[in-house]
Amino acid sequence: MSDPLFSKKHLKLLTDPLNSSNPITVQVLGICSALAVTAQLKPAVVMALSVMAVLAFANVIISLLRNTIPNRIRIIVQLVVIAALVILVDQVLKAYVYDVSKQLSVFVGLIITNCILMGRLEAFALGNRPWPSFLDGIGNGAGYSVILIIVGFFRELFGSGTLWGFRIIPESWYITNGGFYANNGMMILPPMALIVIGIIIWVQRMRNRKLIEE
Repeated sequence: MSDPLFSKKHLKLLTDPLNSSNPITVQVLGICSALAVTAQLKPAVVMALSVMAVLAFANVIISLLRNTIPNRIRIIVQLVVIAALVILVDQVLKAYVYDVSKQLSVFVGLIITNCILMGRLEAFALGNRPWPSFLDGIGNGAGYSVILIIVGFFRELFGSGTLWGFRIIPESWYITNGGFYANNGMMILPPMALIVIGIIIWVQRMRNRKLIEE
């Protein structure tokens, strides 16, 4: 007898990647895009949603095909599925959010090489049914998204004084206008993304001692 659609086991597929098995802070996957696209919040959100969509549907497709894929060519099949979905996502972005698509540039295409996707297809979709695979894709996509959004939020706020392109820190606060504040230019440089992620990892391990390696 199969589990209910939203059984406790299935819900763990959605919730665990948000904390104890987060793909970025625990599994240390997908770091490259976290460094590259988080200087502003908007492209970070778009990239996060793109990866989530590709991961969820790739998981489902591979799960549906899992009993028909020869083991020798499974990696090639996975790459073809991911590439097809990435092309579709890229075309949708160009059609509806062209300005963000230009900002993301080649990084949308590089979703194909995102190790989170290959990791979940290999570790989960090849051995599970479509519904759990879909939830696993959504869960891991959400875990990835949360980190990207947090990093993008702080980098844009303290690096540019804006969020989503809107001015948050008043112009009157800036030193150039007689105030006391100046943007931290280092926040928009890629190394600061790594530092912010490091702080998130530290906070996460302080809150969850089980994640600390003994």
